[in-house]
Amino acid sequence: MSDRWARDRVDDDTWDIVSSVGYTALLVAGWRALHAAGSDPLVRDDYARHFVAASGDPFLNKALAHPGDDSAATFPRLYGVQTRYFDEFFTAAARSGIRQAVIVAAGLDSRAYRLEWADGTTIFEIDQPRVLEFKGRVMTERSAEPAAERRDVAADLRGDWSIPLRASGFDATAPSAWSVEGILPYLNAAAQDTLFGRITELSAPGSRLAIGALGSCLDGDRLAALEERHPGLNLSGDVDFTTLTYDDAAKTNPAHWLAEHGWTVDPVRTNPELQREYGRTPSQVDLELDQIMHSEYISATR
Repeated sequence: MSDRWARDRVDDDTWDIVSSVGYTALLVAGWRALHAAGSDPLVRDDYARHFVAASGDPFLNKALAHPGDDSAATFPRLYGVQTRYFDEFFTAAARSGIRQAVIVAAGLDSRAYRLEWADGTTIFEIDQPRVLEFKGRVMTERSAEPAAERRDVAADLRGDWSIPLRASGFDATAPSAWSVEGILPYLNAAAQDTLFGRITELSAPGSRLAIGALGSCLDGDRLAALEERHPGLNLSGDVDFTTLTYDDAAKTNPAHWLAEHGWTVDPVRTNPELQREYGRTPSQVDLELDQIMHSEYISATR
C-alpha cells in the first residue's frame, strides 16, 4: 500500500492531483479515458487521457497503454454512465435557459471544453488550488479553449467557498445549474449539510441540482471478495478508499435533505438503472458492486 493512503482523513487536510482525494479525480479521469477507448462508449472525454499522461502516474498510464478487454472494465463502464448523466443534466439546464453552471469539486471535469454551451453561459469550477492549477496547465499545453466563459474558483468545500464564488462573478439572483459529482463520500456529515445549505442559499428559483456518487467503498471485505471473483474489477491501483471517505451514520440522505429544504426532487436512480435507460444491460458484477456501493443519482429543481 502506497504511503499516500497510509493516513486517515483530517478536517483540514489538503491535496494535489496525485495524493489523497485529489488522486481520485485522476483515477476517474483514467476510467473515463478507458471507457472512451472501448467499443461503443456512451460518452467520449478525449481530454481525460491527457490528464493521465501529464500526471506520470504509472498505474493509470500502464492501464491506458494496454486497455485490454473492455467487457471487464467495470469502473470505466460505470463512470461512462455517470459522465453521460451529468452531461445530459447540463445540456437540459442550458436548454431551459439557465446561463450559470457551477461544477462543485470540479477535479478533472472537462465539460467546459466538451459540451455545447449556450451563448452567454458562465461556468464556475470549484476545487482545491493545486487541482485547478494542474488542469489549467494541461489544457493550456493542449491549446484547449472552453466553449463558454470558464472561471476557476480556488476554494476548499469545507470552508465558505461562497465568498470566492461571488467574487468570481456568480449571480445569486439568477438561476444556476449545480453538479455535485462523486464528492459526498469524502465529506463528513456536517460538511455535507453545509455544502447543501450553501448551494440552497445561492440558488435562485428555477435553479437545478444534480448529485451523483458510486458510494464510499467502505465495505472493504465485501469489495475484496468481489474482486477475487471478478479479477477485471480491480482498476483502482493501490488506493485504499477506506482512508479517504467518511463512514458517518449521521449523514442525511441527500434526496431527503433537499425535499425538506425547498427542492422538488425527481425519482432517484441507480447506476444499473441508468445503464438500462441508455440501452445497456448491466453485467452481474455491476449489479453486485452496486449492492456494496449503493449508487444514487439525484436531480432536483429549486
